[in-house]
Amino acid sequence: MNEIMIRPNYFSKWRLILTLPLMLLICSCQTLGPEYEEPDVQWLNDWQSSSQSDSGDTIEDLQGVHSWWLQFDDPVLVSLIESARVDNLTLRIAALRILESRAVQGIAGSTLYPQVQEITAATDSVTTQQDGSGSLDQVVTQAQGLVGWEIDFWGRFQRAIETADAAFFASVSRQRDLQVLITAQIANLYFSYRVTESRLVITRNNAAIQKRSFDITEERFIEGEESELDFQQARTQYLATLSVIPQLELSLRTTRNALCVLMGLPPGPIPELAENSFELPSVEPTTLMSFPAQILVNRPDVRVAAWQVAAQSAQIGIAEAEYYPAISLLGSLGWSRSSLDSVPESSALSVGPALRWRVFDHGAILNNIRVQNAKLQQAIESFQATVLEAANEVDNATFNVLKSNQQQSILDESVEAAWRALEIANTRYREGYSDFQRVLTAQRAYFTQVERQILNKGLHLGAVINFYKSIGGGWKSMTLEELIPEDTREKMSENLDWGDMFSAPLIDSPITNNKDLENE
Repeated sequence: MNEIMIRPNYFSKWRLILTLPLMLLICSCQTLGPEYEEPDVQWLNDWQSSSQSDSGDTIEDLQGVHSWWLQFDDPVLVSLIESARVDNLTLRIAALRILESRAVQGIAGSTLYPQVQEITAATDSVTTQQDGSGSLDQVVTQAQGLVGWEIDFWGRFQRAIETADAAFFASVSRQRDLQVLITAQIANLYFSYRVTESRLVITRNNAAIQKRSFDITEERFIEGEESELDFQQARTQYLATLSVIPQLELSLRTTRNALCVLMGLPPGPIPELAENSFELPSVEPTTLMSFPAQILVNRPDVRVAAWQVAAQSAQIGIAEAEYYPAISLLGSLGWSRSSLDSVPESSALSVGPALRWRVFDHGAILNNIRVQNAKLQQAIESFQATVLEAANEVDNATFNVLKSNQQQSILDESVEAAWRALEIANTRYREGYSDFQRVLTAQRAYFTQVERQILNKGLHLGAVINFYKSIGGGWKSMTLEELIPEDTREKMSENLDWGDMFSAPLIDSPITNNKDLENE
């Protein structure tokens, strides 16, 4: 790299005055590189999920989208979600990364001010031996102050600040995206726990029914009124049902422990889960289908992709600035004093501009600009892919809600039919009109349909949860004081002043073209 460096050692006060208009001119220069514009998703304006309602009504209550779990009217679920928002360790780490990126913003902003500010001082004791005259002792004291300010002539530092800003807002969006994911995980695990509880109750009830049949066949076999085949078949079915209970209990424990991890707790009982459960809620798909397609670009993960485009866009301006000279204003003030009377005290003032210009770069600057442009296009394509995947998730989720609801209606009817068939089979067996095989078959059919019924209820609730997750619902705007526990903040503040970094609101950048879902 070849550089030109010009630095006069001394400027008169008049020359210093003449540099002020130059400085004002420099500060008014245009910033290099493209201005950020969020990529347009052209197909989204006309897109509608094939599963959406054509009623024309759309979701208007965006706050309701971000607290969608309230519609289940389950205080236990609400309590678990609120606890996880405070105690989940992954969310805490994401909040600390917001704090880190906020500090990086401060570092980037400091580059607009004098970058070099240095004061040095030294005291030397010097002994000089002279032939025939003995030695000469003196103490020399020196001090020097240096100031160097590279003026942001081409907007290189300004673009770096934009990059830091984009990284900060991306960290906020990542934390919100984690809120969406963890809220959905909590709800899915909670209803999975309740479904498993219901299955356990149903299985124990089925085992009790089968035990009565087993006792009857055993008694009749002993009395010689029944064949051993009926007895062994009844026994097999009863034991097979009993064998399911340990597996369900294991599933209950693993689900509970997974909830503990999300809530930042060690494996163990969760008091809220011990409360009496109630019937699993039902959510009609008509309340879920209508929403504006533009809501997808406000999903937290899509916002992260948009901020990555913004950060990379600013990198182009930084690369282009290397084509032009870097102009700095340098100054130094020095002072020296000796203990010898014959050596006068001296001082020196040096003020003047310096120019650094990479004249011969052999194509390195151009290729770096090409690199940054290629990365920008990659970020844009990644943004488009993220929106496309969001639409895919929404369409799948809405269709899943519809079909699981349809399946539930059919299963409810099949359970009624299976129960009636079991009643008839038991009656005919007691009256001697049919063998015990018909009872066993009717029992299996009924138990299978009841199992499918409760499982599909869980799947339907999971589909509803995934629908709200797919449109980015489930996050809450909070300050770092709310995201980071008080004891953690106190420990961090013991030896360091964090200023207002914890209390400052996590607002969105004005460079975004899309309105945020929250009203801040």
